[in-house]
Amino acid sequence: MKLSFHGADRNVTGSCHLLEAQGKRVLIDCGMFQGSRELDEENAEDFGFDPRSIDLLLLTHAHLDHCGRIPLLVKRGFRGEIITTAATRELTRVVLLDSAHLQEEEAERHNRHANRRGDSQSEPLYTTLDALNAMDAFGRTATYGQAIELAPGLVATFFDAGHILGSASIRIEQTAAGTRRSVIFSGDLGNSGRAVLRDPQLPPRADAVVMETTYGDRLHKPVDASIAELFEAIGDTLHRGGNVIIPTFALERAQELLYSLREGIETAKLPGSLQVFLDSPMAISATEIFRRHPECYSDEINALFRRGKDPFSLPGLHFTREAAESMALNRLTGGAVIMAGSGMATGGRVRHHLRHNLWRRESSVVFVGYAARGTLARLLIDGAKTVKLFGEEIPVHAKLHTINGFSAHADQRELLAWHQALGPEQTILVHGDPDSMDAFAAKLTSTRVHRPSQGDVLEI
Repeated sequence: MKLSFHGADRNVTGSCHLLEAQGKRVLIDCGMFQGSRELDEENAEDFGFDPRSIDLLLLTHAHLDHCGRIPLLVKRGFRGEIITTAATRELTRVVLLDSAHLQEEEAERHNRHANRRGDSQSEPLYTTLDALNAMDAFGRTATYGQAIELAPGLVATFFDAGHILGSASIRIEQTAAGTRRSVIFSGDLGNSGRAVLRDPQLPPRADAVVMETTYGDRLHKPVDASIAELFEAIGDTLHRGGNVIIPTFALERAQELLYSLREGIETAKLPGSLQVFLDSPMAISATEIFRRHPECYSDEINALFRRGKDPFSLPGLHFTREAAESMALNRLTGGAVIMAGSGMATGGRVRHHLRHNLWRRESSVVFVGYAARGTLARLLIDGAKTVKLFGEEIPVHAKLHTINGFSAHADQRELLAWHQALGPEQTILVHGDPDSMDAFAAKLTSTRVHRPSQGDVLEI
């Protein structure tokens, strides 16, 4: 087995790994780089391999940094089969269409200004048509725990990673010349003990593990303490007469927050009159998809569904799909909880809500997920006094809260426990900032550790 690395190597986004075995070239994920403008430009560069040479793509889950360059892969000649779970297939369609739409809008906006300045025109990385064409490449559907033959002597098995709906760790086993070799790609591992999704499944041991290290250097707050902190932040903001802005990842985080807010209202920890706006067409569509996949839920959530109770519904919930509805929210001066994408505030409607609320001392901004370096969310978390939004310098007076117990990623303790149970000979660390990766590597004493750079090649 030969493994090469083409994304999320010594950084957190752009997951893309190429496995060569049994005469097949198998890509695991094809994600988008996110964060700085330099990373945006990197998305358009060569993949580091010929897309036409790839036979199969195994997709761990539907987050943009794992699936976001699939339309570009197809556009540049990929004609193989994409295999993933049923839930991931549905969510990926929503994510890629949303991504294409945003890129088309950004290119159009750039070109309007370019025409006035006489600058060169810009093209989107891919279009809505490209995203739709990419969905035609999806073939067989993976079921957790059931092996899929990729080639004679080469099988893949998907295991529930507990990260977002449909997420998976993938174990690939090669049988050749009477010997077996195996490798596990962790994908993104979930944070155990959350209310909505099941805890990550543990695959059988493997010779090598390619694993994420997003939170390899820290521990999360307990979930109950994080929920209490969220309720306190909302209550304090309502008392001050402001709005609560929550930059929200559309997949899993939005649904988990809705679940927690419903629980808060039902237990009188939040006012029954609370007005909550889910201002994200993608999150709204994802919430509808969530209702169709009970195979991914915890026992608690399935019990609610069986009783005819929607775990994601609350009395004052409003879905705002249309742009005009979103713009109207900017006239609200207080009393609203506004959840909008994107989670790292790199684009989407949340940037408009931040523009209208960051300068207001009575408002709050609550971050409930990871913020990569170079993103607006990270700048705010690191204490920026002003930020630039839509060409305007906005002072930061709103109260900022960072609540990491809602993270969909396993923390250091959980990553170590998962790794220890597998006992691999080789461990390849990816998908983490260098500091996080180094801290995690220092904890691994019974395995050979690799921290590949982009373009590196390893034999397994």
